[in-house]
Amino acid sequence: MSIKVQNTPNRAAFDVQSSADIREQFKKDPQQGLQAAAQQFEAMFLQMVMKSMRDATPQDSLLQSDSTRFYTSLLDQQMAQNMANQPNGLGFAKMIEQQLGGRIQGNELADAAARAANPSGNPLPLTAPSSGNLRHIPIPASFPPSGQNAQAVISAERAQETSGSPAANPQEFVGRVWGHAVDASRSTGISPQFVVAHAALESGWGRNEIRKADGSSSFNLFGIKAGKNWNGPVVEAATTEYVDGQPRQVVERFRSYSSYEEGFRDYAALLRSNSRYSGVIGTQDGTEFARRLQQAGYATDPMYGDKLSRIINGPTLRQALIG
Repeated sequence: MSIKVQNTPNRAAFDVQSSADIREQFKKDPQQGLQAAAQQFEAMFLQMVMKSMRDATPQDSLLQSDSTRFYTSLLDQQMAQNMANQPNGLGFAKMIEQQLGGRIQGNELADAAARAANPSGNPLPLTAPSSGNLRHIPIPASFPPSGQNAQAVISAERAQETSGSPAANPQEFVGRVWGHAVDASRSTGISPQFVVAHAALESGWGRNEIRKADGSSSFNLFGIKAGKNWNGPVVEAATTEYVDGQPRQVVERFRSYSSYEEGFRDYAALLRSNSRYSGVIGTQDGTEFARRLQQAGYATDPMYGDKLSRIINGPTLRQALIG
C-alpha cells in the first residue's frame, strides 16, 4: 500500500511526519516521491513570496506583537501548503520535478527528495509552540538545487555539523540542533523548544561548547558529566560548581560524543532512565520544566531554573525560532 502525500490540502504545514512520509514514498515509488518533493519546493517558494509581501507591509501597529506575527507566519505556511497541494498548483512543481528527475540519479535523487520536504534537515515543531514561536524552513540559495549543487548543499551542512565549529549566532545554533531536539522531544515528551533552550544555557548558544584538548568539539551541549557508570570517551574541562551557595572553579570529567545526534540521544536517555527526572518527563510548560530540572538536581547553581526559564521565555530564542 503506497503512502499518499500529494493532494492532501488539510495536512498541517508543521506536520513533522511529512519528511518521513516522502522518504517512505520514495522507497516505494521513486516517481511519486519526486512529485511530492517537488510539491514541497513549490510550497516553500510560495511561502517566500508571501513572506516578502508581509515584509513590505508596515509592521508598526498596536495590533502587532510576537504572537500575532507567529500566527500570521503559521497561516502563511498553511496557505502555501494548501495552494501547492492543489491538483495543478501553480505549475512550478512540474518544472522542478523535471529538473530534479533529469539531473539527479540514484541515491542523490533520494537525498534531494527528502531534502525538498525539509531542506534544513530539521523538522518543524511537533505542535504549534505555546509561547508563539515557529522556526521557518530556510530555502537553499540555489532554487531548485540540481545535480552537483544539491549534493554540495547537503555535504556542506553535514560538514558543518560534524566539525562542531562554534555557532555564529543563536539562529545558526537553533538550525544546527533543532532536528535533534525534536528527536529528543519524541522520546521524552518535553517540548523541543525547551530542549534547545537547555542546550543553549549549558553551551552559551554553542559558543562555549566543551572541547577536547585539541580544540575539537565533544558534542556535549548539556554539560553531562562522566560518572562511574559511563564507559565512553571523556574530556576534562573547567566548570563552575556551587558549594553552600558559593561558586567554585573545578575541573570535571564530561562525556564526549561523536556527533550532536549522539549527544542529544544520550541526554534524552539520561532523563528517561534516571528516576529523579521523572517529574521532568512530559513537561510542556517552560517555567515548570526549568523549575523541575533544578529541583531534580541537574545543576548546583541556585539560579539555574531562573536562567533557563528566561531563555525559554525570552526574545533571543523566540527570534531564533522565527528566523
